[in-house]
Amino acid sequence: MIVGIDLGTTHSLIGAYAGQGAQLFPNALGDCLTPSVVSVDEEGLVLVGQAARDRLISHPASTVAAFKRWMGTPRETVLAGRSFRPEELSAMVLRSLLADAEAALGEKVSEAVISVPAYFSDAQRKATRAAGELAGIRVERLINEPTAAALAYGLRERPDGARFLVFDLGGGTFDVSVLEMFDGVIEVHASAGDNFLGGEDFLDALETACLADLRLDAQALDAQQRGQLRRRLEAAKRGLTANAVASIEYALGAQALAWQIDEERFAKLTEPLVQRMRAPLERAMRDARLQPEQLDEIVLVGGASRMPQVARLIARMFGRLPLRHVNPDQAIAQGACVAAGMKSRDQRLDEVILTDVCPYTLGTEVARRDDQGRPQRGFFAPIIHRNSVVPVSREETFWPISEGQSVLMLDVFQGESPLVANNIKLGQLELTLDPKRSIAENAVAVRFTYDVNGVLQVEAAVQATGRRYELVLEQNPGLLAPEEIRTRLAALAELKIHPREKQENLALLARAERLYEEHIQARDQLQNWIARFRSALETQDDILIREHRREFGQALDLLEGT
Repeated sequence: MIVGIDLGTTHSLIGAYAGQGAQLFPNALGDCLTPSVVSVDEEGLVLVGQAARDRLISHPASTVAAFKRWMGTPRETVLAGRSFRPEELSAMVLRSLLADAEAALGEKVSEAVISVPAYFSDAQRKATRAAGELAGIRVERLINEPTAAALAYGLRERPDGARFLVFDLGGGTFDVSVLEMFDGVIEVHASAGDNFLGGEDFLDALETACLADLRLDAQALDAQQRGQLRRRLEAAKRGLTANAVASIEYALGAQALAWQIDEERFAKLTEPLVQRMRAPLERAMRDARLQPEQLDEIVLVGGASRMPQVARLIARMFGRLPLRHVNPDQAIAQGACVAAGMKSRDQRLDEVILTDVCPYTLGTEVARRDDQGRPQRGFFAPIIHRNSVVPVSREETFWPISEGQSVLMLDVFQGESPLVANNIKLGQLELTLDPKRSIAENAVAVRFTYDVNGVLQVEAAVQATGRRYELVLEQNPGLLAPEEIRTRLAALAELKIHPREKQENLALLARAERLYEEHIQARDQLQNWIARFRSALETQDDILIREHRREFGQALDLLEGT
């Protein structure tokens, strides 16, 4: 069975293509959205999802979120005395999603199509594949999130020649793509984006303003206090989507604080973030060689796209309102499900060909001679230009700088700057030359191949000797070597993960612990409720546990509503 997965910064979803179209599977709590949060409890057991999210407040030192932003880096997070890479944290989210899918389908899931931001780099894409491998599945394809959104909106069913712009603002990343439907082909003309711009940044702006107004020092707040504040500010941010004013109440020790913000001030606070969206939008339109009036539709996806500032930006730049009829939280996951159905050749889907583009320019470092003939190093020589349709393979020929040169270093970079110092180094190849041959005879043919999954292969051939080299990105500190993947896979297999059937109970207890942190006046009552529920769990009587869970949940709803 092949499934579609949206592995998001703040939430993740899983589904498959069924008789009624894309079908998303609920988690143990009955929600299709699973928070991308991982926590380790006092017994060393791993929690994923809502229970872990509540523990961000009650147990911040053993809980982590937003680790998608660290994919492709060597950053490690320590939880309960053990270090985890971003791939491992993502793998635990994937395992939770797969358990939900298998519970819904009644069969084993072995393959997946996973969505990634269009602007994800080679290292980030490889890290996503590694996360799938660590979770025990084969990643059949990585699909760019805007392309997935186009499938969710059924843009493949639109008339030939229709052009669309997909605007994807998630919790941690921003992507924009321009697509065209023609003769059964969905072709991506251009992609652009920002891997560090999303709803979390708008929340940061709210937090900064709130702390300034309340004259609080962020450094003086501990992790629990800050977690409580951000949770209330997140609710306020969501409230501003539909209301002109939002307010929060915040208890800092014995001090009761209140803060209010209106939509107009929120717009001013976040105007620099909105302006950061303009550059990728303008770049994508420029690369696609289109004017705003040539677009047939503009599609908004990603939970953060609900903010009024986004609709206003689109209206100002394109003179129209965007499409919103698909749930923006679910659009990418639904599109990944359609892509999974296409991959499994589901007969209910028309034959559609998806093309995508390489989001970055890829090339190597070269030296150029100045007017006096002296070599000046550090220049970038593009081989595959950004927004080239993939799969793509390009070859260029390079020569050594000097006579008698025995070694040629081939450094691979991605980026848009003419100087490699401002681009991202992906790896390096060391080529051996024959020092007895002339510069012309020591020519090196370099081929870059970029496939539909965003994986880059670099080959080099020394023409005089015929010796060939292939790049293995071992020097990229963000990538796991195959041997290390196997080692970490074995270590993850030893981790104790709470069974899926216990998730409702664990989530309820984690929520109660969070409320205990937040509601000082209700702590005695909460302790009594927790004790009663734990006693019910110890009976192992499913009927009794179900009744206590219902009553406990209702009591927490009332408390949280006050």
